Amino acid sequence: MKSIKRIVAVVIACVAIAVPASAQFAFGIKAGINVEDVSFNKDIITDAYDNHTGWTAGVMAEFSLPILGLGVDASVMYANRKSDIADKNLSFIDVPINLKWKINVPVVAKIVKPYIFTGPSFAFLANKDAIVDAWEHQTVDVDWNLGIGVELFSHLQIGASYGWGLTNTIQVADKYVGSGIGSGLTEIEGKANCWTITAAYLF
Repeated sequence: MKSIKRIVAVVIACVAIAVPASAQFAFGIKAGINVEDVSFNKDIITDAYDNHTGWTAGVMAEFSLPILGLGVDASVMYANRKSDIADKNLSFIDVPINLKWKINVPVVAKIVKPYIFTGPSFAFLANKDAIVDAWEHQTVDVDWNLGIGVELFSHLQIGASYGWGLTNTIQVADKYVGSGIGSGLTEIEGKANCWTITAAYLF
């Protein structure tokens, strides 16, 4: 709980930095692919969540300071991820919030502008019943993202990021905890790490 409070505090600080009166605002659409790998704390399960490709799409807003290149972007995305344990696709509403620094390169800045970004992502499970009986997926996943990208002609942004799971994304269902079923089954937890590549067009 304390870690989530710290994350919220960082997000509020980022917004306070990036939204003075002189800030520019842009809004647009965003889509991409994600490759997820869930790392478990035990080797009882292998390859169940290994390198699964899904997709994501939604909307994005960006506040930025033109002179300093600092800003904040936030997105609301629908994310589709594959689960071998459940043998179904899991649906999430993903809300990444990033502190972004655009690097102004002399002469070519209006054509191409590289940037780096980092920040938390909050993924809310949309189909809660899409998991098998012995497992339960957490209703909220929290990741921390770090990425790079390039902005073309002040409108098109192409970025790639890696997200480290901060919370357990999957664990044994509550009714099995303490039951002793499955030789250590009740101790298994997994964190989701994810590569994401997206393209966004800002109007």
